[in-house]
Amino acid sequence: MTEAQQQKIIRLARSLVGAPYVYGAEANAPHTFDCSSFTQYVFKGAGIELPRSSILQAADGHGTELAVSNDPSHYAPGDLLFMRGVRGFYRDSLFEGREVSIGHVGIYLGTEEIAHAQAHREPNGVVIQNLSELTRDPHYAIIFAKRF
Repeated sequence: MTEAQQQKIIRLARSLVGAPYVYGAEANAPHTFDCSSFTQYVFKGAGIELPRSSILQAADGHGTELAVSNDPSHYAPGDLLFMRGVRGFYRDSLFEGREVSIGHVGIYLGTEEIAHAQAHREPNGVVIQNLSELTRDPHYAIIFAKRF
């Protein structure tokens, strides 16, 4: 990912804060999002194609898997951070026999912030949240990370 793409991702993600959450929302309709349609839409705006679901985005061969860390300085703006979440499609077979249960994805923005579309907390929809605040919930511990 180029620096220009990284900046586009950050600007577009920030501009969508407040868009409502709808499970299964289409990625090409910027009025509502679920977590993976949000990341797909934002990345497409920067010229990077992603698959539709969070599990397929994690399994996509175009990015580089990162070692998982609780230290936010380990991540760069534009990295995708994957979590189990509270619901999703868990297909561990995509990860060479490793158990990788992914149901949620967000975009690391830098400065310890993550942009993601959420449904089970208020506010509902696209939010920017402190990464350590989000990952305190065991469902949102980072279990996989990727850089494109």
